[in-house]
Amino acid sequence: MIGFIQQLQQRTPLGWLQLRRHRSRFLVALSGIAFADMLMFMQTGFQNALYNSNTRVHSSLEADIVLVSPQARNLAYLSTFTRRRLFQAMDIPGVKSAEPMYINTVSWKNPQTRKETMVLVMGFNPDKPAFNLPEVNSQLNAIKLPDTVLFDRGSRGDYKEAIAQVEAGKTVTTEIERRTITVNGLFQVGASFIADGTLITSDQNFLRLFPRREASSVNLGLIQIEPGYDSNQVATALKSYLQNEKDVQVLTKEEFINFEKHYWQTNTAIGFIFSLGVSMGFMVGVIIVYQVLSTDVNAHMKEYATFRAMGYQNRYLLSVVFEEAIIMAILGFIPGFTVSLGLYTLTRNATNLPLYMTLGRALMVQLLTVIMCMISGAIATRKVLEADPADMF
Repeated sequence: MIGFIQQLQQRTPLGWLQLRRHRSRFLVALSGIAFADMLMFMQTGFQNALYNSNTRVHSSLEADIVLVSPQARNLAYLSTFTRRRLFQAMDIPGVKSAEPMYINTVSWKNPQTRKETMVLVMGFNPDKPAFNLPEVNSQLNAIKLPDTVLFDRGSRGDYKEAIAQVEAGKTVTTEIERRTITVNGLFQVGASFIADGTLITSDQNFLRLFPRREASSVNLGLIQIEPGYDSNQVATALKSYLQNEKDVQVLTKEEFINFEKHYWQTNTAIGFIFSLGVSMGFMVGVIIVYQVLSTDVNAHMKEYATFRAMGYQNRYLLSVVFEEAIIMAILGFIPGFTVSLGLYTLTRNATNLPLYMTLGRALMVQLLTVIMCMISGAIATRKVLEADPADMF
């Protein structure tokens, strides 16, 4: 290793010198790489925000095991199953409680702008906390009042004035399904691709809002296990016990989160579009870097041919091109990363989506950038290997 480092120190940085000689072309190449990196950063960021925003409710549930209908597609389309399955679940050793939850999407009037928007309404028994959210659990008595809900302050839309009124203890009313409701408290979860916001209320208020729904038909079964029991083992026992029941399936909390992610990955166009965007960014980068390296190789073809005539091996000539590729990969990544940070902040403030830069994503895009430039370099070096001194002079 020491010998290799010494060789690098003694080696003339021919690739760097060639890039510096044509600065305008070099800057164009860096701009192209930065653009490709920005595209990959934004697409992977949107994809991650898609999964995180749509599973924040799942993560906040106070449950070790979840019962859902086999017809369920995602949180907004869960279908229903009979409440009897929850009573059956109580027969399994290790099950501490099995509580129903009712979920539906509905259009409500923004209490501030009076414009209609889509929200997710969730109802449960306030005597049995269903969320691991301190803000919600401290206001369970409030949602016992008729036609009263808690509102997600992280919802997407113009709610600043309404939120300020609720925080000041003032009454804020609006309409759902031609029924007047009161916003009596706040909590924080955030917007998603499913709905612009979330409302939490009691099971009785939920059934008042949706009179066609029956209390015996539930969307989710929230099962908590006794201390000392393993959730996977209890879930396995529960699956075996309910295997003859065709209207319910058993998922651990982690499986429920992955269930939602899988839906957005495979059953929606948006998941495919984000993956395609990353591939397009990668291909754009390959083409741009190849054009720059190919132009550089053509401009110095006589020099490369002279090197070959002087006895330099192909390995040395290839190393020069790869040196240029790696330099462009590293330097082009810096502006792409910096601009992406600003775009993340701008998008997060505009949409309330959880769009944050992570170390893992930065390293992944940097690796893709290096691979992208190396592929371009490998294609461009074909011309170097074809350089024949006899044809150059």
